[in-house]
Amino acid sequence: MSPLELLRQLPPLLDVRAPGEFKVGQLPNSINLPILDDEERAQVGTVYKQQGHDAAVSLGHRLVSGDTRERRVQAWQSFCQDHPNAMVMCWRGGQRSGLAQQWLSESGIDIPKVEGGFKALRNACLSVLEKPNKKWWLVSGRTGSAKTVLLQQVEQSIDLEGLANHRGSAFGRRLTPQPTPVTFENQLAIDYLNHGYESLVVEDESRTIGRLGLPLTWHEQMTQAPIALVEASFAERVEHIHREYVEEALAELDQAGLSPNLLQQQYEDAALRIQRRLGGVRMEQLMQKIRHAFEQQSDHRDWIRYLLTEYYDPMYDFQLARKVHRVAFRGSAAQVTAFLKNQP
Repeated sequence: MSPLELLRQLPPLLDVRAPGEFKVGQLPNSINLPILDDEERAQVGTVYKQQGHDAAVSLGHRLVSGDTRERRVQAWQSFCQDHPNAMVMCWRGGQRSGLAQQWLSESGIDIPKVEGGFKALRNACLSVLEKPNKKWWLVSGRTGSAKTVLLQQVEQSIDLEGLANHRGSAFGRRLTPQPTPVTFENQLAIDYLNHGYESLVVEDESRTIGRLGLPLTWHEQMTQAPIALVEASFAERVEHIHREYVEEALAELDQAGLSPNLLQQQYEDAALRIQRRLGGVRMEQLMQKIRHAFEQQSDHRDWIRYLLTEYYDPMYDFQLARKVHRVAFRGSAAQVTAFLKNQP
């Protein structure tokens, strides 16, 4: 099976790389059950450099023997029993996945391995991202226009902010961390590879979403694509932001048993990141409004209105003026949704 075909089918993947490797980048539908943990891998690597391949392999077998080997094989067996179509994978599809395959076979379970390993699949993902050859549409609109909600109703869309686990603005960081760049790109490539439409609809984004950068080819497409512009009233936008950034965020904290102070600190930190654009006086006013809302449990809409009026809307007007010639359709969220659904 070619790497591209494997990415299309994406069977359950038994990833036997070390936890540190898995943390740097992973594929969806994979689980990390390492044959060597990070410390063991470091020891084997040191011996390999100093004494060569055979000595490193010998050390690996000594480190993973007896009860340690038994526990790891049992974990693999459990995964394979729960996922009969699983495949085993290491970095290059060689020593580690081959050994795991052998040990599983000795226990009565035959499992195919990913030829070329994670590296081959990673390279396939990068090749997919280099050629995003579709008819692109950008959904644009002022902050709070519920563009992400709209995207979720359009089958031709890919939700970049959802994949990046970030709302795409200075205040857009979520309570859970973003994926690593490699993991983000892998998921993006797989979503694109399985995107069965001529048109691709994405939200208008800057080059980065939080700390994650979009592939250069994708950003280039986005700077040229026609725009479907969502128009919403100021009051509608304030209510949407209040619901998503305050009500839902506080409910998420409460469900996790965490203090609302974490959200207050997050938004104060976000305000500091735009301090240069706001200037000293407006920055202080915004901080006072955020603190008052959280500490006095008053209406958060006050600081939301201030932030839109003093920061987001002027920035949006400036940016839109530079690409207004690309606006091919504009209307309410319902009108834009209907328009985009009619694209092939």
